[in-house]
Amino acid sequence: MLLIGSLALMAAQPLAGALAVRIGSRPLVLAGGLVYTAGLPLVGLAPTLALFVAAFVTIAIGSSVMDVSMNAQGVALDQRTERPIFASFHAAFSFGAMAGAGAGGLAAGVGLEPAAHLPIAGLLLALVVLAARPGLLPATTDARSDGPLFARPSRALASLGLLAFCALLAEGAVSDWSAILLDRETDAGPSLAALGLAAFSLTMGFGRLAADPLAGRFGRVAVVRGGGLLAAAGLTLALLSTGAVIGIAGFALMGAGLAGLFPLALSAAGETDGPAAPALAAVATSGYGAFIAGPALIGLLSEATSLPLALSLVVVLCLAAAALAPAAR
Repeated sequence: MLLIGSLALMAAQPLAGALAVRIGSRPLVLAGGLVYTAGLPLVGLAPTLALFVAAFVTIAIGSSVMDVSMNAQGVALDQRTERPIFASFHAAFSFGAMAGAGAGGLAAGVGLEPAAHLPIAGLLLALVVLAARPGLLPATTDARSDGPLFARPSRALASLGLLAFCALLAEGAVSDWSAILLDRETDAGPSLAALGLAAFSLTMGFGRLAADPLAGRFGRVAVVRGGGLLAAAGLTLALLSTGAVIGIAGFALMGAGLAGLFPLALSAAGETDGPAAPALAAVATSGYGAFIAGPALIGLLSEATSLPLALSLVVVLCLAAAALAPAAR
């Protein structure tokens, strides 16, 4: 089900970027957000497998439209401010993911069924989307009556796509495998092992808040290069550790290092030649493809070798991200 939804998301993103060029990103933020939130109750209420798949596809389409258009809004707003603020929007994403996971855990803890929980969540989030409407930039900000609907595959855009690929494959690998690694390879135990992902998410959220000021002072290239090296060092520490505390600390360092890579790649994509939305869609699709395929690849490699050895590939990808830092200029 997750794979079907993810494939739908990747297919819809370039189309969303093309549509944003013609009608502007503002109406697509609202439309995508409302479709996304409308899909949540459908997941909880779907009585058959076919309707369950349809609910996931609805969420995926809404998510892809909202993702591309709200990043286009973020780039346009970032260009109007005296200091960079784009990465801080992605920090809100990290904290929102933590809040959503926490709310889901609380709902399960009190015995609230998905058929009741998800409609409540969908309604509340739809109200949030509508509350954000007055603050969005007008559609005329980035709507164009002519020009290309899809991003030209330039060398700069390809390099940014590779940077996003490395960053999000690393994020996906940690999301799916960090707890299993700590449980198997250290003295953490199942409950303590979950703190590896929690520490990773926490430092990533605060790291994204810091990414904009650091990029404003030292430049995007230095932040991406330093972040890639720090992420590689953090994961190496986690892989070599036999103790839970050091392993969790390694994932915390990795989260801080990866924090700025994807948002700064998107920020740079918004400054390439041509409309921002198609360029953002191209880079985002490359990154999300890695986020989806990466954990499965790590699983296959771990079956053939071992989980630590398979995750060492992610160390190489973090180093590759550092090497690709000049693309963020």
